[in-house]
Amino acid sequence: MNIIVLVKQVPDTKNITGEAMTPEGTVNRAALPAVFNPDDLYALEAALQIKDKNPGTKVNVVTMGPPSAAAVLKECLYRGADFTALVSDRGFAGADTLATSYAIKCAIEKIGDYALVLCGRQAIDGDTAQVGPQTAEKLGINQITCVSNIESIDMSKKEIIAHRSIMGGREKVKAKLPVLVTFTEEGESPRPASAIKTMTYKRAVPVSGTTGSPNDPVWLQSNPDAETSSALSEDAQNTNPMALWDIPAISADPIQCGLSGSPTKVKKIDFVVLTASDIRYIDPGEAGISELIHDLIADHTFG
Repeated sequence: MNIIVLVKQVPDTKNITGEAMTPEGTVNRAALPAVFNPDDLYALEAALQIKDKNPGTKVNVVTMGPPSAAAVLKECLYRGADFTALVSDRGFAGADTLATSYAIKCAIEKIGDYALVLCGRQAIDGDTAQVGPQTAEKLGINQITCVSNIESIDMSKKEIIAHRSIMGGREKVKAKLPVLVTFTEEGESPRPASAIKTMTYKRAVPVSGTTGSPNDPVWLQSNPDAETSSALSEDAQNTNPMALWDIPAISADPIQCGLSGSPTKVKKIDFVVLTASDIRYIDPGEAGISELIHDLIADHTFG
Protein backbone atom coordinates (compact mmCIF):
# COMPACT_ATOMS: atom_id res chain seq x y z
CA MET A 1 0.00 0.00 0.00
CA ASN A 2 1.23 3.49 -0.84
CA ILE A 3 0.15 6.30 1.51
CA ILE A 4 0.74 10.02 1.00
CA VAL A 5 0.58 12.36 4.00
CA LEU A 6 0.28 16.12 3.57
CA VAL A 7 1.86 18.24 6.31
CA LYS A 8 2.62 21.91 6.87
CA GLN A 9 5.02 24.04 8.87
CA VAL A 10 3.05 26.87 10.51
CA PRO A 11 3.78 29.82 12.80
CA ASP A 12 3.01 29.08 16.44
CA THR A 13 -0.13 31.09 17.18
CA LYS A 14 -0.31 30.33 20.91
CA ASN A 15 1.60 33.44 21.97
CA ILE A 16 0.62 36.25 19.60
CA THR A 17 2.18 39.68 20.14
CA GLY A 18 1.91 43.02 18.37
CA GLU A 19 4.85 42.01 16.20
CA ALA A 20 2.95 39.10 14.66
CA MET A 21 1.70 41.29 11.77
CA THR A 22 3.69 43.39 9.32
CA PRO A 23 2.65 47.00 8.49
CA GLU A 24 1.18 45.61 5.26
CA GLY A 25 -1.15 43.36 7.24
CA THR A 26 0.52 40.03 6.43
CA VAL A 27 1.80 37.50 8.95
CA ASN A 28 5.29 38.31 10.19
CA ARG A 29 6.52 34.72 10.22
CA ALA A 30 9.97 35.78 11.39
CA ALA A 31 8.43 37.00 14.67
CA LEU A 32 6.80 33.65 15.47
CA PRO A 33 8.46 30.27 16.00
CA ALA A 34 7.60 27.62 13.40
CA VAL A 35 5.89 24.39 14.49
CA PHE A 36 4.45 21.21 13.00
CA ASN A 37 0.78 21.83 12.25
CA PRO A 38 -1.03 19.92 15.06
CA ASP A 39 -3.77 18.23 13.00
CA ASP A 40 -1.19 16.94 10.50
CA LEU A 41 0.58 15.01 13.27
CA TYR A 42 -2.58 12.96 13.77
CA ALA A 43 -2.72 12.21 10.02
CA LEU A 44 0.92 11.08 10.14
CA GLU A 45 0.24 8.86 13.15
CA ALA A 46 -2.70 7.24 11.34
CA ALA A 47 -0.46 6.49 8.35
CA LEU A 48 2.27 5.01 10.55
CA GLN A 49 -0.25 2.79 12.36
CA ILE A 50 -1.46 1.47 9.01
CA LYS A 51 2.16 0.80 8.07
CA ASP A 52 2.73 -1.06 11.36
CA LYS A 53 -0.21 -3.38 10.62
CA ASN A 54 0.52 -3.84 6.90
CA PRO A 55 4.14 -4.81 6.10
CA GLY A 56 5.27 -3.37 2.77
CA THR A 57 3.29 -0.17 3.18
CA LYS A 58 5.23 2.97 2.24
CA VAL A 59 4.52 6.32 3.90
CA ASN A 60 5.35 9.32 1.70
CA VAL A 61 5.13 12.86 3.11
CA VAL A 62 4.69 16.06 1.11
CA THR A 63 4.89 19.66 2.28
CA MET A 64 4.82 22.94 0.39
CA GLY A 65 6.77 25.88 1.76
CA PRO A 66 10.12 27.68 2.01
CA PRO A 67 13.40 25.78 2.54
CA SER A 68 12.92 25.96 6.32
CA ALA A 69 9.85 23.71 5.97
CA ALA A 70 12.26 20.80 5.59
CA ALA A 71 12.26 20.73 9.40
CA VAL A 72 8.79 19.17 9.54
CA LEU A 73 9.82 16.58 6.95
CA LYS A 74 12.72 15.51 9.17
CA GLU A 75 10.25 15.18 12.05
CA CYS A 76 8.28 12.77 9.85
CA LEU A 77 11.39 10.72 9.08
CA TYR A 78 12.21 10.58 12.80
CA ARG A 79 8.79 9.05 13.44
CA GLY A 80 8.91 6.46 10.66
CA ALA A 81 8.06 7.99 7.28
CA ASP A 82 9.85 6.40 4.31
CA PHE A 83 10.11 9.29 1.86
CA THR A 84 9.49 13.04 1.99
CA ALA A 85 9.25 15.80 -0.59
CA LEU A 86 9.59 19.56 -0.13
CA VAL A 87 7.62 21.41 -2.81
CA SER A 88 9.38 24.77 -2.88
CA ASP A 89 9.74 27.46 -5.52
CA ARG A 90 9.56 31.25 -5.53
CA GLY A 91 6.70 30.84 -7.98
CA PHE A 92 4.56 29.39 -5.17
CA ALA A 93 4.77 32.61 -3.11
CA GLY A 94 1.44 34.23 -2.27
CA ALA A 95 -0.59 31.10 -3.00
CA ASP A 96 -4.11 30.88 -1.59
CA THR A 97 -5.84 27.56 -0.95
CA LEU A 98 -6.72 27.06 -4.63
CA ALA A 99 -3.15 27.52 -5.86
CA THR A 100 -1.77 25.51 -2.95
CA SER A 101 -4.05 22.54 -3.58
CA TYR A 102 -3.12 22.64 -7.27
CA ALA A 103 0.61 22.42 -6.48
CA ILE A 104 0.03 19.62 -3.97
CA LYS A 105 -2.09 17.75 -6.50
CA CYS A 106 0.79 17.90 -8.99
CA ALA A 107 3.22 16.60 -6.35
CA ILE A 108 0.90 13.70 -5.48
CA GLU A 109 0.63 12.77 -9.14
CA LYS A 110 4.43 12.79 -9.38
CA ILE A 111 4.64 10.22 -6.59
CA GLY A 112 2.20 8.08 -8.51
CA ASP A 113 0.08 5.13 -7.44
CA TYR A 114 -1.49 5.55 -3.98
CA ALA A 115 -4.41 4.22 -1.96
CA LEU A 116 -4.69 6.93 0.67
CA VAL A 117 -3.95 10.64 1.00
CA LEU A 118 -4.04 11.75 4.64
CA CYS A 119 -3.83 15.27 6.07
CA GLY A 120 -4.95 17.39 8.99
CA ARG A 121 -8.41 18.95 8.96
CA GLN A 122 -6.94 22.45 8.86
CA ALA A 123 -3.81 24.49 9.52
CA ILE A 124 -3.68 26.81 12.51
CA ASP A 125 -2.32 29.74 10.49
CA GLY A 126 -5.29 29.99 8.11
CA ASP A 127 -8.01 27.77 9.63
CA THR A 128 -9.74 27.46 6.24
CA ALA A 129 -9.92 23.62 6.16
CA GLN A 130 -10.05 23.95 2.35
CA VAL A 131 -6.73 22.58 1.07
CA GLY A 132 -7.53 18.92 1.79
CA PRO A 133 -10.97 18.88 0.14
CA GLN A 134 -9.75 21.01 -2.80
CA THR A 135 -6.87 18.60 -3.37
CA ALA A 136 -9.29 15.66 -3.45
CA GLU A 137 -11.47 17.48 -5.99
CA LYS A 138 -8.48 18.19 -8.21
CA LEU A 139 -7.36 14.55 -8.00
CA GLY A 140 -10.90 13.38 -8.73
CA ILE A 141 -11.01 11.02 -5.74
CA ASN A 142 -13.34 10.44 -2.79
CA GLN A 143 -12.85 12.32 0.46
CA ILE A 144 -13.82 11.85 4.12
CA THR A 145 -13.37 14.89 6.34
CA CYS A 146 -13.10 15.41 10.12
CA VAL A 147 -12.03 11.81 10.78
CA SER A 148 -11.06 10.67 14.27
CA ASN A 149 -9.96 7.15 13.34
CA ILE A 150 -9.91 4.59 10.55
CA GLU A 151 -11.77 1.41 11.46
CA SER A 152 -10.62 -0.80 8.59
CA ILE A 153 -9.08 -0.91 5.14
CA ASP A 154 -9.97 -3.75 2.76
CA MET A 155 -7.52 -3.76 -0.14
CA SER A 156 -9.28 -6.68 -1.83
CA LYS A 157 -12.52 -4.67 -2.02
CA LYS A 158 -10.62 -1.35 -2.20
CA GLU A 159 -12.76 0.04 0.63
CA ILE A 160 -12.13 2.06 3.76
CA ILE A 161 -14.36 2.53 6.82
CA ALA A 162 -13.71 5.58 8.97
CA HIS A 163 -15.35 7.38 11.90
CA ARG A 164 -15.90 11.11 11.51
CA SER A 165 -17.15 13.83 13.83
CA ILE A 166 -20.34 15.66 12.94
CA MET A 167 -22.41 18.22 14.79
CA GLY A 168 -24.12 16.39 17.63
CA GLY A 169 -22.25 13.10 17.31
CA ARG A 170 -20.29 10.79 15.03
CA GLU A 171 -20.93 8.77 11.93
CA LYS A 172 -19.33 5.75 10.28
CA VAL A 173 -18.50 6.23 6.60
CA LYS A 174 -17.48 3.74 3.92
CA ALA A 175 -15.70 4.89 0.75
CA LYS A 176 -13.90 3.41 -2.23
CA LEU A 177 -10.15 3.77 -2.57
CA PRO A 178 -8.29 5.89 -3.42
CA VAL A 179 -9.57 8.40 -0.89
CA LEU A 180 -8.37 11.56 0.83
CA VAL A 181 -8.96 11.68 4.60
CA THR A 182 -8.64 14.74 6.84
CA PHE A 183 -7.98 14.17 10.57
CA THR A 184 -8.92 16.03 13.72
CA GLU A 185 -7.11 16.01 17.07
CA GLU A 186 -9.48 13.26 18.24
CA GLY A 187 -7.20 10.67 16.65
CA GLU A 188 -4.54 8.49 18.28
CA SER A 189 -1.84 10.45 20.10
CA PRO A 190 1.18 11.02 17.83
CA ARG A 191 4.16 8.83 18.67
CA PRO A 192 7.49 10.35 19.74
CA ALA A 193 10.50 10.39 17.46
CA SER A 194 12.67 7.28 17.27
CA ALA A 195 16.20 7.77 18.63
CA ILE A 196 17.67 5.52 15.92
CA LYS A 197 15.86 7.32 13.11
CA THR A 198 16.76 10.71 14.58
CA MET A 199 20.45 9.83 14.50
CA THR A 200 20.08 8.41 11.01
CA TYR A 201 18.28 11.34 9.42
CA LYS A 202 19.59 14.30 11.44
CA ARG A 203 21.80 15.45 8.54
CA ALA A 204 19.25 14.76 5.80
CA VAL A 205 18.63 17.61 3.36
CA PRO A 206 16.25 17.90 0.40
CA VAL A 207 17.94 17.01 -2.90
CA SER A 208 16.62 18.15 -6.29
CA GLY A 209 15.50 15.55 -8.77
CA THR A 210 15.08 12.61 -6.38
CA THR A 211 12.00 10.41 -6.42
CA GLY A 212 12.43 8.12 -3.44
CA SER A 213 13.32 5.06 -5.51
CA PRO A 214 16.38 2.84 -4.83
CA ASN A 215 17.95 4.31 -7.98
CA ASP A 216 18.30 7.75 -6.38
CA PRO A 217 21.78 9.07 -5.49
CA VAL A 218 23.17 7.13 -2.54
CA TRP A 219 22.34 9.16 0.55
CA LEU A 220 24.87 7.32 2.70
CA GLN A 221 27.76 9.21 1.13
CA SER A 222 26.84 12.41 2.99
CA ASN A 223 25.24 10.74 6.01
CA PRO A 224 27.75 8.42 7.70
CA ASP A 225 25.44 7.88 10.68
CA ALA A 226 23.12 5.89 8.43
CA GLU A 227 25.82 3.27 7.86
CA THR A 228 25.57 2.18 11.49
CA SER A 229 21.76 2.08 11.61
CA SER A 230 21.26 -1.65 11.27
CA ALA A 231 17.60 -1.26 12.32
CA LEU A 232 16.82 0.30 8.93
CA SER A 233 16.27 -1.81 5.83
CA GLU A 234 18.93 -1.86 3.11
CA ASP A 235 16.50 -0.15 0.74
CA ALA A 236 15.87 2.66 3.26
CA GLN A 237 19.59 3.14 3.82
CA ASN A 238 20.33 3.48 0.10
CA THR A 239 17.43 5.76 -0.74
CA ASN A 240 17.56 9.52 -0.46
CA PRO A 241 14.58 10.20 1.85
CA MET A 242 14.20 13.92 1.08
CA ALA A 243 13.41 15.35 -2.34
CA LEU A 244 13.25 19.01 -3.38
CA TRP A 245 10.71 19.68 -6.11
CA ASP A 246 10.18 23.00 -7.87
CA ILE A 247 7.49 23.93 -10.40
CA PRO A 248 9.08 22.09 -13.38
CA ALA A 249 9.79 19.01 -11.24
CA ILE A 250 6.09 18.46 -10.53
CA SER A 251 5.05 19.44 -14.08
CA ALA A 252 2.88 22.29 -12.76
CA ASP A 253 1.57 25.19 -14.83
CA PRO A 254 3.25 28.36 -13.46
CA ILE A 255 0.11 30.38 -14.25
CA GLN A 256 -1.86 28.28 -11.76
CA CYS A 257 0.75 28.67 -9.01
CA GLY A 258 1.40 31.45 -6.50
CA LEU A 259 -0.27 34.82 -6.84
CA SER A 260 -1.20 34.33 -10.49
CA GLY A 261 -3.16 31.20 -9.61
CA SER A 262 -4.83 32.70 -6.55
CA PRO A 263 -8.25 34.31 -7.05
CA THR A 264 -8.30 35.46 -3.41
CA LYS A 265 -7.45 39.17 -3.27
CA VAL A 266 -7.14 41.26 -0.09
CA LYS A 267 -8.83 44.61 -0.71
CA LYS A 268 -8.40 46.23 2.67
CA ILE A 269 -7.02 45.44 6.11
CA ASP A 270 -8.23 47.17 9.26
CA PHE A 271 -6.28 46.98 12.50
CA VAL A 272 -8.58 46.67 15.51
CA VAL A 273 -7.28 47.28 19.02
CA LEU A 274 -9.59 46.12 21.81
CA THR A 275 -9.35 48.03 25.07
CA ALA A 276 -11.18 47.66 28.37
CA SER A 277 -12.62 50.83 29.92
CA ASP A 278 -13.28 49.20 33.28
CA ILE A 279 -13.11 45.92 35.18
CA ARG A 280 -16.26 44.30 36.53
CA TYR A 281 -16.47 41.52 39.07
CA ILE A 282 -18.94 38.74 38.22
CA ASP A 283 -20.26 36.56 41.00
CA PRO A 284 -19.42 32.93 40.04
CA GLY A 285 -22.84 31.77 41.18
CA GLU A 286 -25.85 31.02 38.96
CA ALA A 287 -27.35 34.52 39.40
CA GLY A 288 -24.13 36.31 38.47
CA ILE A 289 -23.53 34.19 35.37
CA SER A 290 -27.15 34.62 34.28
CA GLU A 291 -26.86 38.39 34.62
CA LEU A 292 -23.62 38.39 32.58
CA ILE A 293 -25.22 36.40 29.78
CA HIS A 294 -28.21 38.75 29.61
CA ASP A 295 -25.87 41.75 29.49
CA LEU A 296 -23.86 40.20 26.66
CA ILE A 297 -27.06 39.51 24.72
CA ALA A 298 -28.24 43.09 25.29
CA ASP A 299 -25.09 44.60 23.80
CA HIS A 300 -25.16 42.04 20.92
CA THR A 301 -21.96 40.23 21.96
CA PHE A 302 -24.15 37.11 21.94
CA GLY A 303 -27.02 36.59 19.57
